[in-house]
Amino acid sequence: MCNVLHVVNIYFVIPYFLGDQLLFFQRKGYKEYIVCSPSDEIKQYATSHLFDYKEVAIERKISVWKDIVAILSTCKYIYKENITIVTGHTPKGALIAMIAAFIMRTPIRIYFRHGLVYETSLGFKRTLLIWMDRLTSKLATKIVCVSPSICKKSLEDHLNSSTKQLLLSKGTCNGIDVLKFDKTTLNEEQLGALKHELGLDKFGFIIGFTGRLVKDKGIIELVQAFKILSERNDNIALLLVGMLEERDALPAEIVEYITNDSAIISAGYIENSKIEYYYALMDVFALPSYREGFPTSILEASSMQLPIVTTRVTGCIDAVIENETGIFVKNDSLDIADAIEKYAISETLREKHGMNGRKYVVDNFDQHLIWSEIEKLYLK
Repeated sequence: MCNVLHVVNIYFVIPYFLGDQLLFFQRKGYKEYIVCSPSDEIKQYATSHLFDYKEVAIERKISVWKDIVAILSTCKYIYKENITIVTGHTPKGALIAMIAAFIMRTPIRIYFRHGLVYETSLGFKRTLLIWMDRLTSKLATKIVCVSPSICKKSLEDHLNSSTKQLLLSKGTCNGIDVLKFDKTTLNEEQLGALKHELGLDKFGFIIGFTGRLVKDKGIIELVQAFKILSERNDNIALLLVGMLEERDALPAEIVEYITNDSAIISAGYIENSKIEYYYALMDVFALPSYREGFPTSILEASSMQLPIVTTRVTGCIDAVIENETGIFVKNDSLDIADAIEKYAISETLREKHGMNGRKYVVDNFDQHLIWSEIEKLYLK
């Protein structure tokens, strides 16, 4: 039996990066472990998904002493549980994982590159982030890039050799549960109740977003685009599902506008187990991001038969077939507004792109397809 350890810096990513994959590999005879920063939710999730865990404080920012403590704690856990495979997720979690696994001579060390944080950084910070990624890559035995564009950019920026990195099918780290994200299976009564509770039943067209409410996700431009659309049509609402964050925080005036506009519904953080009902309330999904690894939110929205409006940036470019499942836009509020309006005007276009999107996800990103690819890495 193989003992597999996943290292992440925060609990929030576990349901998205791993989720039912943990149960899948348990049934296949693997023993699953997780190292994660302390969290109120992890104990319950460990019980439902049958993994053991150790809480280790892993800071998102560089903190030399705390990072050393985290590395040593992870080393001890690798030794104690006789770990034979270590996977590292998120930049800082992966760095801690690969250093600890290298010290302990763990034979299989897999770095999941979920994105390139330095893409929107400048100066010394950008240089430091690049060298951190290169160190993580050097210590890993394999590097899983979550999208074709991340693969391409990784080689262009000399993060690692081409022989080390790979792609799982057409991308993602965990795939999509296409049975869960299927609007035809949802409870209509429950859906109607949620729509009424959020106050969306008085609007005829709903623009949706799920994810962190930060500048990198293009929330400033999305809110500005909504202002433009509101002037053209007062029957439109914007549904934001996600948390405001201090890191890369939105300007105060944007937060104030979100708070005060009755046509903008900010639902906050919603558990992954309920998120499909929020997608089902949307008519179009918008992600005007500045950088992504592989935007799972786009695939979830596509699986729910939503047309997509997104930017032609790393990660996003791999999640949409242009003019078939969605429309690419610039990081520009007017361009975003015009693209959304195309879908608001034409229900036929919405349905066509939504159905194409569902097929694209089912054919290429079903989670069982991705899990089989991961097991090949374990077996090697």
